[in-house]
Amino acid sequence: MPPARKRTRTYDPAKIRTAVLAQFGNVRAAVRDLGEEELALPTGLGDWTVRELAAHIAMAVETVSRSIDRPEPGKGEFTLLDWPFATAGRAGDIAEDSRELAGRNPDLDALYARTEERITERLATAPDDRPLGARTGTITLGDFLVTRTVELVVHTDDLNRAVPGLDIPYDRQALAACTRLLADALAVKAPGASTEVRIPPYAVVQCVEGPRHTRGTPPNVVETDPLTWIRLATGRTEWKAALEDAKVSASGERADLGGLLPLMG
Repeated sequence: MPPARKRTRTYDPAKIRTAVLAQFGNVRAAVRDLGEEELALPTGLGDWTVRELAAHIAMAVETVSRSIDRPEPGKGEFTLLDWPFATAGRAGDIAEDSRELAGRNPDLDALYARTEERITERLATAPDDRPLGARTGTITLGDFLVTRTVELVVHTDDLNRAVPGLDIPYDRQALAACTRLLADALAVKAPGASTEVRIPPYAVVQCVEGPRHTRGTPPNVVETDPLTWIRLATGRTEWKAALEDAKVSASGERADLGGLLPLMG
């Protein structure tokens, strides 16, 4: 795991809470209308079907409620910027749990309704600084909710690409938080200031060791849109393919991020 730098970015807790609930609501509205044939489609995420992916999304949100219900753990050292690098080790357990949840809940809308009701109730009273014992380590509720925007936005994109004609909207705050956290993770993995990565309108970070840029146009610049960045950071799209498809522009000898991506498995 790359060492986490001191956290410098802050997130508005109220906006993050609203974003998590809004994006989960967007997914629920779309999943409710999917037929059995659509739910049986492959997702390209291993052997997961759309049904299993939809169950996983509910599980990712329900984790908030379950963690709040557990006894409060002692404060740990796990930070928000540790999280992107800590998820790969639990992928097998998460996949198994998602399949089991899908099998136990043939009525996905009922599952989503229970999940939505529980998280809404728990967030009404739980403070943002409450420590939670998540799969990856002890983390505050406020930080954990930021990670849920990543889960929701990434898997919303997975659903949209898996089901022809599906077009689940993205809550703007959820998309912004997801983009920013993954951009900051790149700066953790490749600390430095020789390369500027621009993901308008949400994030700009400097990274990669080398001569520090101080004035004018940086010599090494990477620019892309939020969804392309999210796909690159999570391994849904390869760097070379994104360049060839003109989804990314990269200029300068230190602008090749291919060896640094993906950030999350």
